[in-house]
Amino acid sequence: MNVKYLMITVSFMLVSVLLSAQTSWEFDKAHSKIQFTAQHMKISEVAGQFTEYGGTIESSGEEFTDAQIKVTIQASSIDTDNKKRDKHLRAEDFFYVEEYPEITFKSESLSKVSDNKYKLEGTLTIRDVSRKETFDVEHTGTVEAMGATRAGFKVTGSIDRFDYNVDWDRSFGQGLVVGREIGINVNVQLIKQ
Repeated sequence: MNVKYLMITVSFMLVSVLLSAQTSWEFDKAHSKIQFTAQHMKISEVAGQFTEYGGTIESSGEEFTDAQIKVTIQASSIDTDNKKRDKHLRAEDFFYVEEYPEITFKSESLSKVSDNKYKLEGTLTIRDVSRKETFDVEHTGTVEAMGATRAGFKVTGSIDRFDYNVDWDRSFGQGLVVGREIGINVNVQLIKQ
């Protein structure tokens, strides 16, 4: 057998084995939420969520330490339970959804800190500005239920919206009207494919 042909065959077999060992997970949107909070006038907090999103989660098993995560959020799906405010958030002052319709996150690492605690590092992109961010992750459990393997996660952290040019109120309030720091609170249920 030709050595070159043998090497190609072995390489193909290795790639096939690696790909087949990957486990894919899909969002159970009925039991998942991508939420955020922001201070208003430094005296109260407004909460909201994004209702349209998708993504892929690939791992070699159920430990998730090698998980590769990609999430895409439709910025226009922002919902703070106030139509006037949501319209303003979609406009150029904030997310400018006509020009920047998507918010994306791509993981770089998911490091185990303790039994069910992780640190998630990756690149968040908002309004075409990409920055490295780190979030805390809690693996809330994996169960066999409703005919599938399901895994739950809680992701928390915060970002500075000014870093992403979502900086309305910079010139006159420096974040007084709407806080600069945005709390991230994501509850996810994944279904093994």
